[in-house]
Amino acid sequence: MMEKWFVGVDIGGTTIKMAFVTGEGEIISKWEIPTNTANGGTEIPEDIAEAIRQKSAELGESVDHLQAIGVGAPGFINMDTGFIYQAVNIGWKDFALKDLLEKETGLPVTVDNDANIAALGEMWRGSGDGARDLLCVTLGTGVGGGIVANGQILNGANGMAGEIGHNTVIAEGGMPCNCGKTGCLETVASATGIKRLAMNALADGSPSTLADLLEQHGAISSKEVFEAAELGDEVAQSVVHEVCFHLGLALANLANALNPAKIVVGGGVSKAGQHLLDPLESEFRRFALPRVAEGAEFKIATLGNDAGVIGGAWIAKQLS
Repeated sequence: MMEKWFVGVDIGGTTIKMAFVTGEGEIISKWEIPTNTANGGTEIPEDIAEAIRQKSAELGESVDHLQAIGVGAPGFINMDTGFIYQAVNIGWKDFALKDLLEKETGLPVTVDNDANIAALGEMWRGSGDGARDLLCVTLGTGVGGGIVANGQILNGANGMAGEIGHNTVIAEGGMPCNCGKTGCLETVASATGIKRLAMNALADGSPSTLADLLEQHGAISSKEVFEAAELGDEVAQSVVHEVCFHLGLALANLANALNPAKIVVGGGVSKAGQHLLDPLESEFRRFALPRVAEGAEFKIATLGNDAGVIGGAWIAKQLS
């Protein structure tokens, strides 16, 4: 009898990534469809179900070959019921994703936060190397996070655990954050935050290659900030130092409470590699307890865009 597959689904604001995955975490087939945010995103469950049917037919397999579906979704989620309280970039408000997707597919469905399933994917098949205590931080347009404790994702009392990006790092006078607070880690350590810090640093007219880039292109990317810092640009180096100071302090405080074996850094900003990790780890060690720092190994996430679908398959496998 052929082994059944699990379906991993990672819902983003632009695309929905999907994959059929074995019980060992190997991807059989992966693909993506556009995220249809029309009509408040109400057609998304039907779109996912249809995409699963089409891919099964394309592979010459019956949908009966599928065991369960694990979904990562943005926003505030009740993990027990798969109910989305709000996902601004999708248009969902009080949306029963789990129930609707189960009705459309006939398969059992479990839903978790998208950052959480990325953390589980890295734990299972990525740079987490199976670590049962893991801290995952995703540095992209925003800052996301997932906490794995004793092999289980930490959800908290109402599904809000792991919101690393909304730790307050600037208590007074911080920038407004999309969450409604000010001074969140996301306002300084995201790609958006890094660009803002660079623009502020250039405001006093200090000579910098970043000023030349701004003049040429009208914008600066976080990637360009790290590249300039590596080449010795003092303005860029000051920005990287500020970012790593705030991120290192936030991660050290979390690590002092959680004592993780791995701290996995992912998202677009993590493509800076060691140019990010070296100063970040230096700041982390300033603030972490020595024994905590000894036990925590920093790693760049390795699964990239596959982390969510592999993590989705992992939570689907827990249903079996």
